[in-house]
Amino acid sequence: MCQNAQATNISRDILTIMAGPLDKRFRLIGLLPLSFFLAQTIHYWRVGGMGNLLWMCNVGNLLLALGLFLNHRELIRAAAIWTIPGLVIWARYVLFEYDFVVSSALAHVGGIIVGLIVLRRVRMDRTAWFYAFVWYLFMQVVSRLTSDPRLNVNLAHRIQTGWENAFSSYWEFWIVMTMLAAFCLWAIGRMLLWIWPVWDAERSGTDFSL
Repeated sequence: MCQNAQATNISRDILTIMAGPLDKRFRLIGLLPLSFFLAQTIHYWRVGGMGNLLWMCNVGNLLLALGLFLNHRELIRAAAIWTIPGLVIWARYVLFEYDFVVSSALAHVGGIIVGLIVLRRVRMDRTAWFYAFVWYLFMQVVSRLTSDPRLNVNLAHRIQTGWENAFSSYWEFWIVMTMLAAFCLWAIGRMLLWIWPVWDAERSGTDFSL
């Protein structure tokens, strides 16, 4: 009984430390994703198409930086989750179809590296995927209202090229993509929760089950 009580107290102490504010030196890691976003800004300012900065993988670096600077764990987790599908989509539709761009590689490869390193400290909870999904819906609205329709940023304007025969209308396409995005974010969130969990005890101080 005494050993169990000691183990419980040690676990609670660890969780208390993890739940506390991130130290300032650690939060300076936010300078890296911020520099990735600024590099992409300079790139698109030179070549045109500034609306491309609103793609989830690009603006996600800005969200990650803000989360670190503001010590906001939900922002950090949401941004980190998006680095995974962002890297896959970038590799499929940009890296293999266009020229290699250093700033783009930094935004995607560098972004996921920083995101996963930070998650080892911040950890993952059950609701992070939902915040990532809400962020996606918000950026869909922003992209539709502010970006050039020709860029089709975040697929907010029309059906992805090559998929026109699979859908009868844009809104049918949008509903399917939104449901797919929700499922993928949930699955990624569960995977990261399994790797770096934040136990319920971090909130309640009593329950250590996943």
